[in-house]
Amino acid sequence: MQINAAVLRAADAPYTIESLDLADPGPGEVLVRVAGAGMCHTDLLGRIPGDLVAKPVVLGHEGSGVVEAVGPGVTGVTEGDHVVMSFDSCGVCENCRAAVPGACPQMMALNMLAVPLDGTPRATSGDGEAVHTRWFGQSSFASHALGTVQNVVPVSRDVPIEQLGPLGCGVQTGAASVLISLGVGAGDSIAIFGAGAVGLSAVMAARVAGATTIIAVDLHESRLDLARELGATHVLNGTDDDIAGQIRGISGGEGVQYSFDTTAVPEVVATAVASLRTTGVCGLVGVGAAEYTLDANLLLMGRTVKGIIEGDAVPQTFIPKMIELWRQGRFPFDRLITSYPLDQINQAEADTQSGKVVKPVLIP
Repeated sequence: MQINAAVLRAADAPYTIESLDLADPGPGEVLVRVAGAGMCHTDLLGRIPGDLVAKPVVLGHEGSGVVEAVGPGVTGVTEGDHVVMSFDSCGVCENCRAAVPGACPQMMALNMLAVPLDGTPRATSGDGEAVHTRWFGQSSFASHALGTVQNVVPVSRDVPIEQLGPLGCGVQTGAASVLISLGVGAGDSIAIFGAGAVGLSAVMAARVAGATTIIAVDLHESRLDLARELGATHVLNGTDDDIAGQIRGISGGEGVQYSFDTTAVPEVVATAVASLRTTGVCGLVGVGAAEYTLDANLLLMGRTVKGIIEGDAVPQTFIPKMIELWRQGRFPFDRLITSYPLDQINQAEADTQSGKVVKPVLIP
């Protein structure tokens, strides 16, 4: 079928809206008419010089929409279903079967390369040129996307499907990191570095968990104001002096039990670790980091640093839980969203990088 898509042809080029020919869904694939697609920081990996992401490519990995067709062998998803598209996984390895699909050994190949494992292009331009459309198993900056039975999550039809895409990655990463991977509980303390979509989702989840000290750190006062509204008990501007010392002061002198970095800035990560009490745990989800240098003495005293992928969540079970929390007014992720028509994707990207908006959602 013919679709419209935002195509990135070079790391330093603008997106262009193009007409592409998309293949019918093959074995294990699901064709989704996209209602909305969130723009995530991970999509900026396509901007790194050196073509780490194959070009030309359709990015987008927070899609939501309606199933129009399913390929051979697909069960559990049918035409007409409303779905959120999340990250892809193999579904059969030891980690997938242990309910940690984000740690699937094929995570890189299935999500980050945008190239089908079988090498067969799923989309071509009008002149027959292959266009890569397997970014996170979906490439949802388009009117239609091919997902897989592993990364398509059916959801209730009585919720606003065009707003649900961010639940597939950024919002899921922030919330599940707090609730599942770190296991923040009632009465706990946490410092969250970076108040973008992931960090603010972590703030909301920490409030749901019953944490009594929730500290948000960011450079944008507008985001710190929003963090307060969404549940932060304290906010700090990242340009202030001795952030770790301030956090220890807020938490009674010992430090927080949990810290959570979304920035991947080495100096910020070091501060996040230094903010912990002696048995504390720091979770890292930032993408594209340089090497980290950490104080070995802090780690020897019992602190833990752990990398987290997609919050250690199983999308099929966690996404419906986030939706139910939203229904109850306890997880207002929609407050993070600003909608743009798909053909304004370049403006949406610029507004994201400037900090003007938290979570753009592109509407085809």
